[in-house]
Amino acid sequence: MENGALKWETATPGPGWGGDLLDLDAYLRRIGYGGPRRATVETLFDLHRLHKAAIPFENVDVALERGVSLHLDDIQRKLVEAGRGGYCFEHNLLFAAVLERLGFPVTRLLARVRLGRRQVRYRAHTVLAVGAGYELWLADAGFGAEGLIEPVPLYSGSVAKAGVWSWRVLREEDQWVLQTLRDGDWFDLYAFRVEQHFPADFEVSNHYTAHHDRSAFTGKVVAMRGTEDVQQTLVDHRLTTRHPGDVLERTDLTADEVVDLLRGTFAVRLPERDARLLRRRLSAPTRPSPSHSPLQEA
Repeated sequence: MENGALKWETATPGPGWGGDLLDLDAYLRRIGYGGPRRATVETLFDLHRLHKAAIPFENVDVALERGVSLHLDDIQRKLVEAGRGGYCFEHNLLFAAVLERLGFPVTRLLARVRLGRRQVRYRAHTVLAVGAGYELWLADAGFGAEGLIEPVPLYSGSVAKAGVWSWRVLREEDQWVLQTLRDGDWFDLYAFRVEQHFPADFEVSNHYTAHHDRSAFTGKVVAMRGTEDVQQTLVDHRLTTRHPGDVLERTDLTADEVVDLLRGTFAVRLPERDARLLRRRLSAPTRPSPSHSPLQEA
């Protein structure tokens, strides 16, 4: 591949990712996929769309100070068997294992979230470079509300559109940038380099994201949902909804309403014990938190 894209032969699954633990049939039932199990562009698109629609983006375990495991059997138990969701590490490591099982060349990458700002943050987001149909694609089932609904070709100037939302990939010196269209202008979401990473790299980044007091996911409840016509972000008691035309609607919620929203709109299967703990946490006095958006360190 040219322009810094990954050569497919370097994308062979390496030890430590746990792909042998994957229950592919259970995953496909979870997302509602019954199509061909072939490594085609059509399969990649179908799986990406269905994963994004079926498995929620949420940080309940982090909000309840439990942390997040990146062992594939733990991810599968949570996102597939228990009907829960997770954040980017969980989503995209699971999705990568599924794609590899189906024969796609996949490389797991770490990205620096920008959300319109060029300051250098630590690598706190996970994305995938996937080979399909003689092209390399950027796949990302775990960025939350503004994330890709379908993969986008990994070459500079490539544009993808799903419903009312658009995304663009640009080459910026030695890295790639994913942008989305906001208010008529391209807005940076994150930047990444196509290079080899190892499970230990993800463990370090995930530990910081799940535990450090400067992480945007600690000390608050976060859930996100993006469809072709609406993008919704819940942070504690505040729900922000982006409608077509970049119209924003903000709604303040009670603790009971937050739990109902998680179970309903965000489709998080919450056991009653977790619902009680969340209500208690949401009813406690508000603690100081970083001023940045949840996705600035997603």
